[in-house]
Amino acid sequence: MQRRKPAPRGRSWVSVERAIRPASGLGSLGKSFLIIVVFVFIALLPVMGWGEWRQADVPRKWSFPADHGSHGEYRTEWWYFTGNLSDATGKKYGYQLTFFRYGLTEQNRDPKNPWSVRDVYLAHFAITDASNNTFHYTDRASRKGPGLAGTDKHKMGVNVLGWSAEMEKNTISLNASFEGMEIKLDLIPVKPPVLHGRSGLSKKGPLPGQASYYYSFTDLETKGYMKTPGMKDRVAVRGVSWFDQEFGSNQLAGDQAGWDWFALHLGDGRDLMIYKLRKKDGSVEKESSGTIVEFDGSSRQISLSDIETTVLAHWKSQKTGGRYPAAWHIRVPSARIDVTVKPLVADQELANTVSAGITYWEGAVDGAGTSNGKNVKVQGYIELTGYSGTIGGTF
Repeated sequence: MQRRKPAPRGRSWVSVERAIRPASGLGSLGKSFLIIVVFVFIALLPVMGWGEWRQADVPRKWSFPADHGSHGEYRTEWWYFTGNLSDATGKKYGYQLTFFRYGLTEQNRDPKNPWSVRDVYLAHFAITDASNNTFHYTDRASRKGPGLAGTDKHKMGVNVLGWSAEMEKNTISLNASFEGMEIKLDLIPVKPPVLHGRSGLSKKGPLPGQASYYYSFTDLETKGYMKTPGMKDRVAVRGVSWFDQEFGSNQLAGDQAGWDWFALHLGDGRDLMIYKLRKKDGSVEKESSGTIVEFDGSSRQISLSDIETTVLAHWKSQKTGGRYPAAWHIRVPSARIDVTVKPLVADQELANTVSAGITYWEGAVDGAGTSNGKNVKVQGYIELTGYSGTIGGTF
């Protein structure tokens, strides 16, 4: 869910802002801190020009595992995990755990002081329980401070107030818990990192620098434990996860309303990522595109002209009044992909009451169809923004 994430990753730099929602049970002190963070953002935006931050404007040379770490010369960065899991009885679950780093100033004015604020760190945690038709989510935010939050510059290592994602050798360990919600998962890449766009430079609009550097682990073998507030004890789960990392320094254009992002695993071992940037006039931004990842890990970009997404149903939120797509027919003729997917749970909406009223839907989906002429099952995650208020021109 947090997964934000920015000109989209499919997601926009707004994702860092959307994560600042007071979690239930935080108490007045925690909620006050989150509100203060929002007001700091609002107060500083007019005086923080973009020129001091590096821009995602040309293809870069990638180096792993170092590039799993933090890129502090860019203003916004996120580590975004989503996954489809099941327990021994076949019950289905989805999870999202996302970490954001948002730069308030390019240079730390007092680097020797552990309380000197350069970045704000945010995290978002959500669990979908299909068998009980429930969706649980929460979030948190922190300055760096001693032991509170931070990232590693040389490898994947990010934590926010006890939630963490750490990569050692070939295993990513995820840990998060809050008031009956819990995941403790180990993720092992089955395929190498996939670079989206032009060698990892993912365009989000026509303007110079309106892009992000974007790569993924699209196929992560996943096992571990999880718990929802309705469970007495945690359960063992297995499944597949998807990881996105993006970083950049630009924002959405004012004429962009939102985006639809798809991260799908096909039963024949192929993976499909699509992002469609919707404009306020109803058209789709021409820089929208996608990526096909084959069974052997090879990949290629697909253009907007080769992607067909037809909405088959809608769902209306009783909380916000937002009207969201709720089933899709997806075709990529050049890749011989023709599938239909729908949400595991209709209500996977995150209504952010503090972060400038930004609301979005992100949730686990499954379905079926054909790939290369063979029948396949499908599972994955979809993110929808701009259906309950537009986000154009925001971070």
